[in-house]
Amino acid sequence: MRLAALHTYPVKGCHRIDHDGARVEPWGLAGDRRWMVVDADGVGVTQRETTALVRLRAAPRDGGLLLRAAGRPDLDVAEPADVEPLPVRVFRSRLAVPALPAGPAADDWLTALLGRPARLVHLARPARHLAPGDRAHDTGDQVSFADEYPLLLTTTASLAALNGWLAEAGEAPVPMSRFRPNLVVDGTPAWAEEGWAGRAVRIGAVRFRAAGPCGRCVVTTTDQETGVRGSEPLRALGRHHTVDRKLPFGLHLVPDGPGELRVGDPLTAPD
Repeated sequence: MRLAALHTYPVKGCHRIDHDGARVEPWGLAGDRRWMVVDADGVGVTQRETTALVRLRAAPRDGGLLLRAAGRPDLDVAEPADVEPLPVRVFRSRLAVPALPAGPAADDWLTALLGRPARLVHLARPARHLAPGDRAHDTGDQVSFADEYPLLLTTTASLAALNGWLAEAGEAPVPMSRFRPNLVVDGTPAWAEEGWAGRAVRIGAVRFRAAGPCGRCVVTTTDQETGVRGSEPLRALGRHHTVDRKLPFGLHLVPDGPGELRVGDPLTAPD
């Protein structure tokens, strides 16, 4: 078993960046989901309601971020400092956390791209946005703007099994990008990762706690290159792989400490 791919998403909901190596921090891979687009109420804007986010290519640089999108001029955004923080929420039901506004140039750029009022904020210091007791493995304040946990792992074998079900139904296969993972692993049996919940997983020299399977939402039905939305793979998961009334695909991970990962690192699963 080995690490086959590494991905980050600098702005929550944006197009992925592929890496040969990445640093693991307490709140996830370095640079992952430390920026977020929010609406006028300070609530995160995600692909659930705005598929146009797939057009956003965000490239981190020292001290800032470069925003890119087809048909739009590039915009260089400095990491905000010495500005009054805003209370923002990853979802409307979540706890508010302080984030720094990127400024009107970024806001105007994103408003034009998404066709709706939008602001860009930066999470200078990770903070708790889920109430204590809402998760089996509480990460406290050690989480970025990710939905729930610091990292998401998926396996190529589970994707192959899912695509087999889609083929049986006469549907086209879906790529791994639909599931927006941080870590992709090959060499496992299909769905083996779901049995690791509550146990320790080591990738290279980095140890993780497996927090549990990830229940999937409508974002998985969105083509990550075009933004076109369909009904799969949720329909196939609903027919073949419903667990506790959820549609799981992938495994949440919590780092036990910092370290470095590289594509090709071996994975040691729980016995």
